[in-house]
Amino acid sequence: MNEIQVMESKEKAHGCKCEECILKNLIFNYVPDEDSYILCNVKREQSFKKGEIIVKQNSPIVDFFYIKSGIVKLSKVTESKRNHIISIAKPHDYTSLLTVFHGKNYAYTMTAIEYTEICIFPLNLIIDLVMRHGSFGIGLLKKSSKTADDIIDRFIQNNSRNLRGRIAMTLLDFSFNIYKSHIYELPVSRKEIAELIGMTTENVIRILSEFRKEKIIKINGKEIEIVDFERLKMISDRG
Repeated sequence: MNEIQVMESKEKAHGCKCEECILKNLIFNYVPDEDSYILCNVKREQSFKKGEIIVKQNSPIVDFFYIKSGIVKLSKVTESKRNHIISIAKPHDYTSLLTVFHGKNYAYTMTAIEYTEICIFPLNLIIDLVMRHGSFGIGLLKKSSKTADDIIDRFIQNNSRNLRGRIAMTLLDFSFNIYKSHIYELPVSRKEIAELIGMTTENVIRILSEFRKEKIIKINGKEIEIVDFERLKMISDRG
């Protein structure tokens, strides 16, 4: 049996069947068959409607989450009762990695911002596999570090830009990294954009209106069409 046949046989025997699943590949590469069989068969999938909370800040950590499809916002309410969006997570992101190995309760809230499917694994089983299979643990550690690095990089890029630059960067991020299209339906409100990039809602509305009047974008309700990519990128880069 060749390597492709072995992989197909494993997929049929396991509950992890998605072709592009990064976690599945990590499991198959570093966890023995008997353990990967258990992990994939205890996995459950749950769907969430737009606006539905997946897990709430300060709730006990009992599961490990992996985004199969959809988009999720990670947000945190501070002691001053202000809400901050930490990041926007997309398919194949490990939304749990920022907190599951650190404390007993979630440090943030995860909310679906469009129809989302989540793969859920018992955390105690994941931890057991990490303890027994070092390569699997290293793989998760690398992914955790990459997730943290991306958030830090986004924070630095955002803070180094003026208000127009922040909005431009956000619109391009949705276009290039999430929807892969110059036309898309903005999945977050103007208020949520403000919480993501540290602006007031009024400023977000004003700058989007400026971009529309300057014929950089078109706005039709929640639909955004980027008309002048080069100019929007210039504003983002020089902002």
